[in-house]
Amino acid sequence: MQQKIFIKTFGCQMNEYDSNRIFDSVKKIGYTKTNRYEDANCYLLNTCHIRDKAKEKVYHEIGRVKKTFRYKEKPLVIVTGCVAQAENDEMLKREPFIDLIIGPQSYHKINDTILNFVKKKKKSDETDFDAISKFDYFNKLKNSANKVSSFITIQEGCDKFCHFCVVPYTRGPECSRQFEHIIDEAKNLAESGAKEIILLGQNVNAYNSENYRLSNLILEIEKIKEIERIRYTTSHPKDMTEDLIEVYKDSKKLMPLVHLPVQTGSDRVLNLMNRKHTIKDYINVYNKLRKINSSIKFSSDFIIAYPGETEEDFNFTYNLIKEIKFINSYSFIFSPRPGTIASNLDLIDRKISHKRLEKIQELLSNNQIQINKSIENKIIDVLVENQTEDKKKLFGKSEYMTSVIFDGDKKNIGKVVKVRITRSNRNTLIGEMSENFNQKVA
Repeated sequence: MQQKIFIKTFGCQMNEYDSNRIFDSVKKIGYTKTNRYEDANCYLLNTCHIRDKAKEKVYHEIGRVKKTFRYKEKPLVIVTGCVAQAENDEMLKREPFIDLIIGPQSYHKINDTILNFVKKKKKSDETDFDAISKFDYFNKLKNSANKVSSFITIQEGCDKFCHFCVVPYTRGPECSRQFEHIIDEAKNLAESGAKEIILLGQNVNAYNSENYRLSNLILEIEKIKEIERIRYTTSHPKDMTEDLIEVYKDSKKLMPLVHLPVQTGSDRVLNLMNRKHTIKDYINVYNKLRKINSSIKFSSDFIIAYPGETEEDFNFTYNLIKEIKFINSYSFIFSPRPGTIASNLDLIDRKISHKRLEKIQELLSNNQIQINKSIENKIIDVLVENQTEDKKKLFGKSEYMTSVIFDGDKKNIGKVVKVRITRSNRNTLIGEMSENFNQKVA
């Protein structure tokens, strides 16, 4: 009987990439993908530990699956990702419905782990940090993604040890893939129809393999004719090196959106967080990039109400957002992660925390609304990714990663087209294909 696997992915873009690569692996032992978990012989949950109550979300999902399969043959249940790494054998003890736990650096072992379980029916967890072996394994498997915008993981882990962050404990130390393997994967994706490559890493601009840096990768991928856009995420301010900044001067395909998490506008709180950069450092990077290209915009992440944040510290964050006018940014109230230094600190009053978050999100929202409004009646370049769900319109992204919906023929999927923006809201630009391709692009 054919084996079917259902994969549900929580969290970051790297998890999405990992889920695709996991399927590239398990199809070698006979699995096909199903979009209906009710039909699956194997249910795999790829988890994320960044958001609040991540562990409880896992048990909630497993509970839902248990209920569905109460009167049916139980599927093989696998939990992967950062929650799996953090909780490992505790999950097997707490929830007997789970069969296998596999951490992010052990995905190369998934086929053997599954086959061993089928043979011996013995539950197990694989949570060793072995990124090099994982990279070597997946380098030999073709990435079967056929999306217009495709991810490539180039680096995993982090050595920064920010006091709020669980990544060093769930993804391990920084480890970079070999340069030529990344380029080979980019070429394969281009042959499969990719027009945009997004380079991924927990600390992507710390990439360093045999003296090749992120800047070298960008310029080499730029040579691939079919690739029209290049992006990377997520970066650390400390690793915005001069060579990377200079790439924005030389590259024609690197998009003018820099996602650079600052977390707070207060040097005092940055020190409490162990972020290893100052606001002066951050603004210096901003000014250098804007001098190179005035159309560059910044997006960021903000942790609000970090333990010890005063009203003055909060106001520094508020004023920094007003100064830089961040777009497409994320903001969250601090929530402790088990095992991190910040998990032992006293939380700020809930009402104060929510009031500060609301104020920050209102400012970020107004920035985005004003920026989107300023694009109305202008013509912009849009990479067409797909049709909308109802098949009536096309969906794509602007150079600044803003969603764009417009009328058009599906033959334009995979192309960069010019779209006149007719209206907008906070999250989306709405427009129509431009007939006049000679007009200046906004």
